[in-house]
Amino acid sequence: MEKSVNTRIKAIRQALKLNQRDFAKGIYCSQSLYAAIELEGRKLNDRHIALIVNKYKASREWILTGKGEMFMEPLPDVKFDLLAEVFNELNETFQDYLLLQANELLKIQKKDSGKKI
Repeated sequence: MEKSVNTRIKAIRQALKLNQRDFAKGIYCSQSLYAAIELEGRKLNDRHIALIVNKYKASREWILTGKGEMFMEPLPDVKFDLLAEVFNELNETFQDYLLLQANELLKIQKKDSGKKI
């Protein structure tokens, strides 16, 4: 059985390791609408396809036909992009706090990576 456009969209989301909420946010739709798309209860419109192509660098041809590569470029760093969006919405005090916490986490990770498990 040939995969549908909706199934290929789900495969893109899974390849990016995003949950439905974050993927839907990236294409400016609600999670409930996006879930209905994945369940094939709703058709994907041209606007959403264009947003997926632009935001996630997915191949339009692959989305529509399944031919070629899934992505036009190496996988985008979506987690970094999401973090950058959150960071940019924070005020300067919270940005500074987030940076301090990230540095502390890095210290813990470095300390833990030296331990044998």
